[in-house]
Amino acid sequence: MENITFKRLEEWEYSEFRKDVKNIFSISVINEFGLSKEDGNIILDEDIDISLYNPQCETYAIYADDERVGGVVLRIDGDTHYNWLDLFYIYPNRHGKGLGRQIWRSIELKYPQTKVWRLITPYFEKRNIHFYVNKCGFKIVEFFNKAHRDPNRPISGLSFHDEYFVFEKEMMM
Repeated sequence: MENITFKRLEEWEYSEFRKDVKNIFSISVINEFGLSKEDGNIILDEDIDISLYNPQCETYAIYADDERVGGVVLRIDGDTHYNWLDLFYIYPNRHGKGLGRQIWRSIELKYPQTKVWRLITPYFEKRNIHFYVNKCGFKIVEFFNKAHRDPNRPISGLSFHDEYFVFEKEMMM
């Protein structure tokens, strides 16, 4: 068990966070679709900035035993306690060692008033789907796709942007 800590990021630190998100989230898109980072539309700065600059969001660097291992953006609704995991990543050299589950448990403990956690993940992200459903106890509650569009998001025309699952986890109070 590693000691998990969170360091709240300041706005001047967002560029490094954004770079990490783009690099790590691009890996599976490149592997799945044969694209390269130069193709450009894998993940846009504007998509990341929606979370980074949302006043309800809290952005953290994640540390395990004082070593930076990833980052997270959490959208916290203090009124409803229906919270969102907007962005979450762990550096690839730390995958497959149980760290993600330990970090997720630390997030749950950090926000004990949460009634429901929500998140989205692309349809092809089998590793994420396995993690959230089988390791963290989330349930898939909706699948947005060409036949069932998300009314809150514009259509990008790229399947990996337009087809994704919504997950929820109800917390025991």
